[in-house]
Amino acid sequence: MVKIFAMTHKEFDVPGDSMYVPLHVGHAKAQKDFGYMGDDTGDNISDLNCYYAELSGVYWVWKNYNEADYVGVCHYRRFLTDENGYAFTQKEYEEILSRYDIVTTKQLELPNSYRYGFGAHHNVEMLDETGKIIKERHPEFYDTYVSLVNQNKTYFGNMMVARKDVYDEYCAWLFDIFFELQKRVDLTFADDYHKRVFGFISEFLLYVWVTVKGLRAYECRVAIIGEKKETNEIITQMRRFFAQRDAAGAKEYFAQYLKKRPDVIMEASDITGECKLCLQAVSTANLELAEYGRCFLEQMNDYDAVIGYFRQLNKAAAEYVKRAAVNRTAENKPKAEYVQTIEADGFDMAVVRQASDIALQAAVRLYAADAQTAREAFEQIKIYQRE
Repeated sequence: MVKIFAMTHKEFDVPGDSMYVPLHVGHAKAQKDFGYMGDDTGDNISDLNCYYAELSGVYWVWKNYNEADYVGVCHYRRFLTDENGYAFTQKEYEEILSRYDIVTTKQLELPNSYRYGFGAHHNVEMLDETGKIIKERHPEFYDTYVSLVNQNKTYFGNMMVARKDVYDEYCAWLFDIFFELQKRVDLTFADDYHKRVFGFISEFLLYVWVTVKGLRAYECRVAIIGEKKETNEIITQMRRFFAQRDAAGAKEYFAQYLKKRPDVIMEASDITGECKLCLQAVSTANLELAEYGRCFLEQMNDYDAVIGYFRQLNKAAAEYVKRAAVNRTAENKPKAEYVQTIEADGFDMAVVRQASDIALQAAVRLYAADAQTAREAFEQIKIYQRE
């Protein structure tokens, strides 16, 4: 039997499948009760939920639930699914887990190393102290930890399904590290988002643990139900800033918001990619103003039009980057054939023709692996623009 606990701090539409059990995390200090099972019975860390996020529920399942052969964790908005976006049935989970040791998310590929990304949004000393504790208490994990923390991949969301003994072994390892870390670090934070530091670090530690243990991991998609409140708030504000052609105001708003909630542009939160496109649009507009004294918002200030414009621009940029990379190792195609092939892919090339050099360079840099490829792709786009 498989039981998957959906960690939540708010009321939500519980899946009809009895395999899913809602678990109210942080229940010990919750202001409202939704009638769900709470994480504050038995052996628990519910009162530490502000630091541990969904991990207070992960801990509760470890210490208090032993009625299923397989247990798992998902979120009230996020569920593990097959490639078509359908949640697995109990029978499908049992079949998968007969061949694999753990079911979890696909690996996220980050633009920089995990350590770099963590340090950009959190106090990197907490991550480094985690490494020291691993070296002291679990030295067999340390070399892999050092290697992976300097690479650019991680799991996310603390979502997993495994045999109960595998789950328990992981929890024993994880909380041994975190309870020691809790003694060593300052738990004073400027806001509630950054308080959830143990929850953030654990996403990466699951990747370390699976790698060192040599587990057969079935990595799958995550279905996300509905946008986050924060995502909708950003989109609403961007509609207003774009309509007013206020590039500077949009830049200031975004900068302040990202200080509080840098996760809103991460893949796991920005499910439509609109927040990231908004950031690209705002950055482009302000760079154009600085360089030209004007920006694209003078000709186009409807939110949906702006988002559509940058989606098309990015599609074309990605294709030009791909061709530039291929041309490094293969004989260059004649210019006419190159352009014809690009147009045949169905991108709106009118967008490319009207884009400024700043907009094109920014879009190309999103996809180019190195400066040379970016430069070559940009040069090909400029050839097309001049024709």
